[in-house]
Amino acid sequence: MRKISADYIFPISSEPIKNGVITIEDDGTIIDVQGNNQNASEHYEGIICPGFINTHCHLELSHMRTQISEKAGMMQFIKEILSKRSSFSEEEIQSAIADADAEMIKNGIVAVGDISNNNDSFKQKSTSSIFYHTFLEVFDFNPDKAKETFEAAKKLSTQLSTLNFELSNSIVPHAPYSVSEKLFRLIAEEAVKKNSIITIHNQESLAESELFISQSGRMFEAFSRMGINMELIPKTGLNSLRTTLPKLPISQKILFVHNTFTTKEDLQWVKKYQVSSIKYQDLYWCSCPNANLYIESKLPDYDLFIEENLNVTIGTDSLASNWSLSILDELKTIAKYYPQIPLQTLLTWATKNGAKFLELDQLGTIEKGKKPGLNLLKNVAGMKVTEKTEVLKLV
Repeated sequence: MRKISADYIFPISSEPIKNGVITIEDDGTIIDVQGNNQNASEHYEGIICPGFINTHCHLELSHMRTQISEKAGMMQFIKEILSKRSSFSEEEIQSAIADADAEMIKNGIVAVGDISNNNDSFKQKSTSSIFYHTFLEVFDFNPDKAKETFEAAKKLSTQLSTLNFELSNSIVPHAPYSVSEKLFRLIAEEAVKKNSIITIHNQESLAESELFISQSGRMFEAFSRMGINMELIPKTGLNSLRTTLPKLPISQKILFVHNTFTTKEDLQWVKKYQVSSIKYQDLYWCSCPNANLYIESKLPDYDLFIEENLNVTIGTDSLASNWSLSILDELKTIAKYYPQIPLQTLLTWATKNGAKFLELDQLGTIEKGKKPGLNLLKNVAGMKVTEKTEVLKLV
């Protein structure tokens, strides 16, 4: 048993506790949380919070660290991923995945919602101390290939479950612009059948919406040059979010990722859609700020997210589109550009909300009976995350 105290405890389920003390079992289970640290056996300067939840990562792309051009835009990013991804040996890929997993553990991440297009990351996930929910991501424009693409994902699901039955997974669409109507239907049917959670990239670039509104823009031009039959991507006159939401499975938890160009009008439309259809009452919105800067040099409107009371979560995206796999680094970026956002709010996004989406009852908050992991945030000036803030994994 340990009694750990700090200048402040941020349970997240309640207000911060000054000079708080946490009593825990040897296995990390919380026994008690109190406001008097006189009996603490360990005291730290700084803030203790729950372990971080990374709701969007691509572990299998870890070997592409520093390989992709920065701030070159989404289409250049996609082009380089496609051209460079397979030019590495299996040994290099597995070594990079193991290093990335270790990096996340060191950075206080206890759970990850991870995208997989293949089985490269399965072995590491089966032995990691991190909880992984794998999103088996599918994409294909051609409806004639929908069943084949979907069946391939089901085989990956079986393979992952066979490797370790505790590794939960679900089949999900890549993005609004890369999945046929038929493939969307197959995904939705499976999600309802399995009662699984869903994630999809959303409004990561302006070109994504231009594609649907008018069949124009950089994405339309790039896909045309690639020889893709653009008749397979319908012109709806609506942006990508409004085109896609009606295709997603009813009554399932849905995580929209990036949301860099999501507007107030979009979010108000979503609310009206929910009321009119009595659907999608459990939506989550993941932000990966450093990836947004790496690719498009733009951040979402976090003030808008707060104003609209969104369930915001935090992700790192991949090392192909980021400089590190650190939730704290993501919070530093948000705090730099939006210093008015309270630390309690940032930490709620980084812990509790992610645990709720991934349905991890033991994680996300410091409460009696839970095993959330404990992180110490050092060098937090005036309850603000700064460039000097560091994270130390305590439990």
